Amino acid sequence: MSAFDEDLGDTVTLAHGNGGRLMRLLITKLFAPHLGNPTLDTEADSACISLPPGELMVTTDGFTVQPLQFPGGDIGALAIDGVVNDLAVAGATPVYVTLAAFIEEGLEMAVLASIVQSLGAAAKAAGVRVVAGDTKVLPRGQGGGLYLALTGLGVRTPGCKLGMSQIKPGDKILVSGTIGDHGIAVMLARQAYGLRGDVVSDAAPVLPLTQALLAMPGLRFMRDPTRGGLATVAHEIAQATGHGVSLEEAAIPVSPASASVCEILGFDLLYLASEGRVVAVLAPEDAPAALVAWQALEAGRNAAIIGTVEANTRGVRLLTPIGGARFLPELEADALPRIC
Repeated sequence: MSAFDEDLGDTVTLAHGNGGRLMRLLITKLFAPHLGNPTLDTEADSACISLPPGELMVTTDGFTVQPLQFPGGDIGALAIDGVVNDLAVAGATPVYVTLAAFIEEGLEMAVLASIVQSLGAAAKAAGVRVVAGDTKVLPRGQGGGLYLALTGLGVRTPGCKLGMSQIKPGDKILVSGTIGDHGIAVMLARQAYGLRGDVVSDAAPVLPLTQALLAMPGLRFMRDPTRGGLATVAHEIAQATGHGVSLEEAAIPVSPASASVCEILGFDLLYLASEGRVVAVLAPEDAPAALVAWQALEAGRNAAIIGTVEANTRGVRLLTPIGGARFLPELEADALPRIC
């Protein structure tokens, strides 16, 4: 057993959250080495930061995924990607993140260390700094091992006009890659259905995808299709604009492995979460150029134009390859809770 393990113990205890010696060791020996940067002061209760010029954007998100580690990622990397992606799809460049960790008594210290290391690596990859944080330890049985809450700060160019209010009839809907892979990967990791597969989570920062479109005058709106998936984003567009949305089933990119799992279990990929994808709405004249820009990126190689915003209709329609159509209902019961 290493000195690191001897100092902290094998599992998290309530004493690791009491403000005393063990809590100090938890922060300085586990969190700080992986999250450390010139702006992180573990002895201060607040951080002094400097932001580049532009509009300040802020977002807050919480993460409760089960299991904590899954093919293609874990709750640490997922949390960073989730919060920076919310800034990116709003047209901002993420800069800083704050972190609150709610750790359940009994969590293996090695698991926590692995997750914090992953979180730090994801922050570095996304170009953001963790500048402040807090830790709390929950009594055994009162948490799912680890909950994370993050706040992200970013900067957007003044005058950037993105939002559902900008969407017009005739606009085209694009998605940057295969849908629902994160939901399937988490479900398979739970092994709740006795299935195994090679699907990995699509969790990743989407900033390269969003920045590739920001200069296009016809860019109206972007969103990452997390909880509720692509179908829920389409419903949000329809409700906010008062127009209908039609999606072309044959154009929607899907992983054959994820599609097979859904066929076996009766799930619908349209409602399953993606954590590294972007749904974008553009004026029809800019959609082809946006598609080319995305497909030139590794993250967007499977991008496609998948639908249209339509006047004089309501709701969301799925156009089938044989020429039929069916209306997609709004999501009610969540088939896969606690996936992000």
